[in-house]
Parts: sequence; C-alpha cells; structure tokens
Amino acid sequence: MTTLYGISNCDTIKKAKKYLTDNNIDFNFHDYRKDGISLDMITEFATHIDWQDLVNKRGTTYRQLSDEQKQNLDKDTALAILVAQPAMIKRPVLIRNNSYHLGFKSAQYDEIFAS
Repeated sequence: MTTLYGISNCDTIKKAKKYLTDNNIDFNFHDYRKDGISLDMITEFATHIDWQDLVNKRGTTYRQLSDEQKQNLDKDTALAILVAQPAMIKRPVLIRNNSYHLGFKSAQYDEIFAS
C-alpha cells in the first residue's frame, strides 16, 4: 500500500496526488491538519529520512522561528517543532512498501512505481 503524507492545500501535494491518480496508483492520503500528527509518527519518519531533510527551511513557518531556535535546532527540538508546526515538514512524505521517500518529482515517482 502507498500512503502520502502532507497538507491538502500544498501545491506539491496537489502535484503528487495528481501524479498518483493519473497513473492509477491506489493511495491513502494523510492530512497532518485533519488526520493528526504525533511525535511517534515524526520519529518513525526520522528513522528512515534524515531529520534535517524533513525540516522545510524554505517555508514561512521555519523563517518565523527565532534565530535562537534555528541555531539550537537538533533532532529532538526539530521533531517537537514539526509536531507542533506540521507546515514545517517538507512535503510530501511518501511511504510505499515500507520504503520512505521525501518530496515530489515525477521522475522520482516514475522510479518508485516502476517496480
């Protein structure tokens, strides 16, 4: 089974969902805001994807952190912030056959779903 994690109004999520739908790939969508998020979930993500890669440093949520928060960001503080501020998680996280993938590019998805 394939699960896509993110926030429904995100443009990248919309592109990923369109790709999956257009390619007739069955998937579940987990919206952090509607379906919830937990430290256990984010910790599991971080066991498969480097926690630093999970942090979306380009978004407004990250930019609104204080300089002190940014300078003192380590795995534990980052994961706690990601739970409190799910918009700061780089999107999407895709899980297929217990394999974790971050971000969306159609060529990347072509490879993931080729097998």
